[in-house]
Amino acid sequence: MRVLLAGESWTMHTIHQKGFDSFTTTAYAEGHQWLSGALKEGGAELDYMPSHIANDKFPYTPEDLAAYDVVMLSDIGSNTLLLPSDTFTKSIARPNRLESIRQYIENGGGFVMIGGYLTFQGIDAKAQYASTPVEDALPVTLMYGDDRVEAPQGITPTVDEAEHPIVAGLSSTWPNLLGYNLLEPREQATVVASVGTDPLIVAWEYGKGRSVAFASDCGPHWAPPDFVEWDGYATLWQQLVRWAAGEI
Repeated sequence: MRVLLAGESWTMHTIHQKGFDSFTTTAYAEGHQWLSGALKEGGAELDYMPSHIANDKFPYTPEDLAAYDVVMLSDIGSNTLLLPSDTFTKSIARPNRLESIRQYIENGGGFVMIGGYLTFQGIDAKAQYASTPVEDALPVTLMYGDDRVEAPQGITPTVDEAEHPIVAGLSSTWPNLLGYNLLEPREQATVVASVGTDPLIVAWEYGKGRSVAFASDCGPHWAPPDFVEWDGYATLWQQLVRWAAGEI
């Protein structure tokens, strides 16, 4: 199974103020290592694409995306895919990659969107996937505005459909999460797991393909150490991706 994971990277610019003087430092970080490790452990051939690389290198057409059994987006805003350098700096037309993702799923591809500050709608609604072709293919509808639910006290996931292949064999007790994106499941979709009264994992079939929404994060901060080190973590993601690919 071949998987493309895009996102889960960021650059930090820090201002250090020391009395009268200040200076800046810049650092780069990635947060996909737990997810990537789980998928590779399960036998997936994984191509990882950081956000700044995806801006220009993410596949442009449904045919290019069809090289993958599953495409995953995690913490990568819609503008990164809508505004490649050619379009933003040179005013050159390029395919709408959000429409290409929708067509890829409709044609039989598997798709997973993972929550975070720049997924679904995200912080200050800057991810901005509402009313896009990607939302059309998701098993959930998105709100307008900031959709984060912060739960610093911790919130425990619960399984709604224990027989669903995504959660088959997993214990009913999962470690706490620290937040998620607020999503509304579509009538035809299956809510596989929840956090409180809100959906955590929602799945459905779209055209010939399958699409899954995971409302929380695959790593810190919403997925704290207890979650990413949970003995069910790898199984959950392996089964989730296999379901999206149509293997189970």
